[in-house]
Amino acid sequence: MSLFSLPEIHPVTKVWRDQIQQKIDTKTKPLGSLGALESVALQISEIQNTTSPKLQNPKLILFAGDHGITEEPVSLYPKDVTWQMVFNFLNGGACANVFAKHSGIGVEVVDSGVDHDWDGNTKHLIQKKIRKGTSNFLKSAAMTKEEASQSLQTGINLVSEGKYKDTNVFLFGEMGIGNTSSASLILSHLTGISLSKLVGKGTGLNPEGKNAKLQILEKAYQRTGKLNDPFEILTEFGGFEIGMMAGAMLGAASKQNLFIVDGFITTAAYLLAYHLSPNVKDYAIFSHVSDEEGHIVVLDHYQIKPLLKLNLRLGEGSGALAAYPLIELSVKFMNEMASFADAGVSDSDTKH
Repeated sequence: MSLFSLPEIHPVTKVWRDQIQQKIDTKTKPLGSLGALESVALQISEIQNTTSPKLQNPKLILFAGDHGITEEPVSLYPKDVTWQMVFNFLNGGACANVFAKHSGIGVEVVDSGVDHDWDGNTKHLIQKKIRKGTSNFLKSAAMTKEEASQSLQTGINLVSEGKYKDTNVFLFGEMGIGNTSSASLILSHLTGISLSKLVGKGTGLNPEGKNAKLQILEKAYQRTGKLNDPFEILTEFGGFEIGMMAGAMLGAASKQNLFIVDGFITTAAYLLAYHLSPNVKDYAIFSHVSDEEGHIVVLDHYQIKPLLKLNLRLGEGSGALAAYPLIELSVKFMNEMASFADAGVSDSDTKH
């Protein structure tokens, strides 16, 4: 039984679907010729109940947290990289900053559970630290039920803060050494897919390192056996940044706002949110399939078709940011492209 307050998420209604589809179909193009952009345009228009959708004040929220499983050899990098990368985000030097600047997207960084004491140079860091990293889930639950509840509730509350009142599209990303291990276990429990199909190279492990990682995670899985409840799965194997991100997705959907899912770890957060409240799916766009080999397996399991395949495995919202210009184009063609009637073009001459 979860301890947080699950927000009410309404499914997207289909009231405007006929009008939206008619507007898409009467643009000066052959039917369906803009492919996935048409599907995105339809989804955003339905979320906003309009035939003239808008993307307003987009924000990338990066959740950072450390993982006790890094006591084991599951990552090529030490956990100190987590807090060092947080500084990099705050100083504008990361890939996420560069990509976000290109699209005019604001970047927010949240300390969900970083194992570091900050000095006075982090005034722009959103400090929501639950604890300095999770426990080693090979030996015990990653967090307590109270901490799991806190992570979800904090994420839900975060997107409702006043500074986001003019934002109707969120991009979510993460930073946390060891979090592909956490995501692999979360996804294995949620989907029933074996860890051998989900565990990848993470930060760049060689085949021997990947095999050692797999053996460690299989032992961790055996500690509890198969779990089905998403709250229990988060408690046993999650990260504070993953739980907080799942909560933020629930919060965004409850406000009827679009959100863009990044890669492997962000998908794990999304699926926790989905299994807690399935209507969240109406508000999500999947940006890309990552080079973390388990990602495509999971997306196929849920019959999810992402927009891009670029072999990315960086995290930090990079795939969501790469896809954002395409999402912008889907809105622009809806609002700016001429119809056959506007352009004086014969509809019948274009059906080829």
